[in-house]
Amino acid sequence: MDTHTTLGGLAPLIGIEELAEYLDLPVKTLYKWRQEGVGPASVRVGRHVRYFVSDIQDWLLDQRTSTQAELR
Repeated sequence: MDTHTTLGGLAPLIGIEELAEYLDLPVKTLYKWRQEGVGPASVRVGRHVRYFVSDIQDWLLDQRTSTQAELR
């Protein structure tokens, strides 16, 4: 996932297929999460679902749990 490419200062976007590959999940799971309002925030551009790389990074950080929290 290329997080450094911008066009004219715009934040980078990736497609749902690229995100699915990055997370090692089926594309279907990401569509389901979108419907259920879970997973990273997404935007629709025409017929395509896109994700801001920064939203993915934020979401992944929110998913992080410490070992101590898991033991409680």
